[in-house]
Amino acid sequence: MFWNKARYWFMQTVFLRNHTLSSRLLVFSAILVIIPMLIVGMISYQRSSNVLQNETRQYSWQILEQVKSHVEHYVRDIEIISLKTINHPDMGKLVKMNTLDEINQSQIRQPIMQLLQNSAYSRSDISNISLFLSDILILDLRGDDSVEPLAPLMDEYWYKLAPANGEPMLVSRVIKWPDRTEPVISIVKRLVSPSTLNPIGMLIIDVNYKRFQEIADLVTIGKTGYMFILDSQGHYVYHPDLEQLGSPAQLEQLKEMQRMESGSILSGGQEPNFLTFSHSHFLGWTLVTAVPYRELTAGIGYIGRTIIWSIIITLGIASCFGIGLASSIIKPVRQLQRLMKRVEMGDFTNKAVVSSRDELGTLTHGFNKMVENLNELMKEIYFSKLKETELTLQQKEMELKMLQAQINPHFLYNSLETIRGMALDREMDDISDMTASLARLLRYNLRNPSPYVTLKDELEICEKYLRIQKYRFEERLEYEFSIPERFLNEQIAKFSLQPLVENCMVHGFESGGGMSRIRIIAHSDDSDEVLFIVIEDTGSGIAKEQLLRIQNNLLDGDEGSLHAGSHIGLQNVHRRIAHLFGESYGIAIESVLGEGTRVTLRLPLRPAADRND
Repeated sequence: MFWNKARYWFMQTVFLRNHTLSSRLLVFSAILVIIPMLIVGMISYQRSSNVLQNETRQYSWQILEQVKSHVEHYVRDIEIISLKTINHPDMGKLVKMNTLDEINQSQIRQPIMQLLQNSAYSRSDISNISLFLSDILILDLRGDDSVEPLAPLMDEYWYKLAPANGEPMLVSRVIKWPDRTEPVISIVKRLVSPSTLNPIGMLIIDVNYKRFQEIADLVTIGKTGYMFILDSQGHYVYHPDLEQLGSPAQLEQLKEMQRMESGSILSGGQEPNFLTFSHSHFLGWTLVTAVPYRELTAGIGYIGRTIIWSIIITLGIASCFGIGLASSIIKPVRQLQRLMKRVEMGDFTNKAVVSSRDELGTLTHGFNKMVENLNELMKEIYFSKLKETELTLQQKEMELKMLQAQINPHFLYNSLETIRGMALDREMDDISDMTASLARLLRYNLRNPSPYVTLKDELEICEKYLRIQKYRFEERLEYEFSIPERFLNEQIAKFSLQPLVENCMVHGFESGGGMSRIRIIAHSDDSDEVLFIVIEDTGSGIAKEQLLRIQNNLLDGDEGSLHAGSHIGLQNVHRRIAHLFGESYGIAIESVLGEGTRVTLRLPLRPAADRND
């Protein structure tokens, strides 16, 4: 049923079954044009985008490699100056001194200062050289030899990261002059005591951005692309916007870039950039080129516009052909439609004109033949109606006779009472008790037309039924009711327990033989809002496959699942409970093959105040 409904919905929705042929032909013609064009356009767009990205990636990578080579050579030259400065004999004497008095007595300050000045004057791109010897000596080309400049340096992020073994470190920072500030690249080297091999100071050579700017000016990437450099901590070493120098880069893919040797990624944000990067192990820097993605894909817009106009023009041509095709198909179909309405009104004299030999011509010819046959059938139906009327009268007469032959239920009740009276006269108490129980069962259904009964009444019927079965099976059958008195007046669906007890007898006891015990118990949940009535037996149980099928049928509401011999059946009881009390109530079944079955009824429980009334 579900698949039929789904198939019907699919055909109605996708194939426009409820629309006219002309509209369907136009829609399908448009789809046959638009979908292929869109597919071709998407593939062309994607291929073009990939080609542009690959070309930009290759071009940017080549530029980065050249820039990286120039920068590495440039930094090596500066590092040579720092090595010459550190390895100078006067510097060797200085690092052996431990106190300021010792430095003053040796008069080493002036030679060291001259050494720093000579190193700075040898290169026009060196802005400043600073020397810190613990907290006892500071030499700076700016002329500030107090210990105050050391405090701001110690607060900068790179100070504690400088290698303790004297390896150089490159950082971007800003130095202050009396009248201005200047962004620089600093080569930082710790000074190591030759006796203790512990760091005792620091040499900082500050290089201005003159050479870096010259290299960057040679880099041309698109119209608005640019290059920037990041240090190992993700801070800008170089950026076209000098205000960004030394600040951390705000890139979501920064960690991914630092893990890779080189590559290309697309940055996030409303205006993403196509980033190509290359890492320098010597510098510890990452060189990056950035090209706005909208600039990279600007040329693809032409392809998109071409595709759109192609679709519009092709769709217009297809529409013209579609209208002509629709006219040749729809005209004979509408002719058939008009004739069918006349046939519906009982006019079988008209015929359709066959104007072609295609499928529509065959259909029209078949329609004419069908009208002729209908005309003949109508004549035959007139005579068959007379015979049918005669047969109907005969059938009604037979039904009347059958009704007259039915036994009045009250006659059956009276007969059972007569048998009971005769059994009492002959002191046959068992027969009398069994007859009374059977009469009580027969009267139960007609006495109260309401679909609701109390749990007490339903248990009484179950007891009557089991009493009758007890006479049959004697010691092989035992039953027990364990129902708290406070639940006896709760409402329950009529004939909801007896069919389940009967299932215990038929499927759990009679089929298996041996001793069987049936038990009915009742209890509420923790919130005292739901009543559970459990019917369990020690019969033959149910196999797992059959039990699973029964449980699924209870959930799906499949009425075809009722097996022969189950009388009203589990499904019937489950649906009646759900109908009377709500879909959250009903039956659950558990069983173990060879051990028995448990059926649990879930019913609403009235509030305690109402039960006490």
